[in-house]
Amino acid sequence: MKQNLLTNIRIVLVEPTGALNVGSIARIMKNMGLTKLVLVNPRCDLASDEARQMAVHAVDVLETAQIADSIPTALAGCQQAIATTVRSRSVPILLESPATVLPGLLVPNLQSALLFGAEDRGLSNDELKHAQRFICIESNPDYPSLNLAQAVTICVYQLYQGWLEISQDHQTPTASLPAIAAIPNNATIEVLEGYYQDLEAMLLEIGYLYPHTVAVKMEKFRRLYNKANLQPEEVAMLRGILRQIRWANQNQTKLSQN
Repeated sequence: MKQNLLTNIRIVLVEPTGALNVGSIARIMKNMGLTKLVLVNPRCDLASDEARQMAVHAVDVLETAQIADSIPTALAGCQQAIATTVRSRSVPILLESPATVLPGLLVPNLQSALLFGAEDRGLSNDELKHAQRFICIESNPDYPSLNLAQAVTICVYQLYQGWLEISQDHQTPTASLPAIAAIPNNATIEVLEGYYQDLEAMLLEIGYLYPHTVAVKMEKFRRLYNKANLQPEEVAMLRGILRQIRWANQNQTKLSQN
């Protein structure tokens, strides 16, 4: 029996404020065959009457939703995260369409997530750094901001159409697949985050980075590594290099003091 690839995809809502929105999202997720809902520091009650009424027959999606205290926690075990955004950023990022990016999540054994920001602000630069690719839903430039539930609906519908194409035609989606999706053994996001923390600490230690520029420079490093589709053993090798640099730097410091 063909694997239901939709079950590998989680919908992550960052600080949602509206119970009505969350209930509507649970309903459309079940309509389109998705079941994994994760909320990061929600500012509404999933068990409220409003949420349950909007969920209708998808109350089970609400009841099994996971609550996370941070985006890294919400993405634990994922190998790819796609973020939705409409705003320009200080560091340029490539904004792609859902039709181009989302079919690439329908790959066996690839654990992935779709990130959506809070209704009143979207995703911040700091929150976007956890994603590898970014999608923008094209809309009227005079009023481009979509309701949260509407944005999720468009994305999960696109995913379901991709899944129908696979299950009915026994083919991969026709949209261009991202290279990262072709390698389901990629390092998980939390493994990469550990490396980024080590890299940042080392580059500050040796004077390559300065506190006032660290955020922008590290965002560039993240984009560089995202293109490489690193596997776990490759991340381990890079962390080994950092350990050796630290050892050499510490020993050089000791020699200079003597």
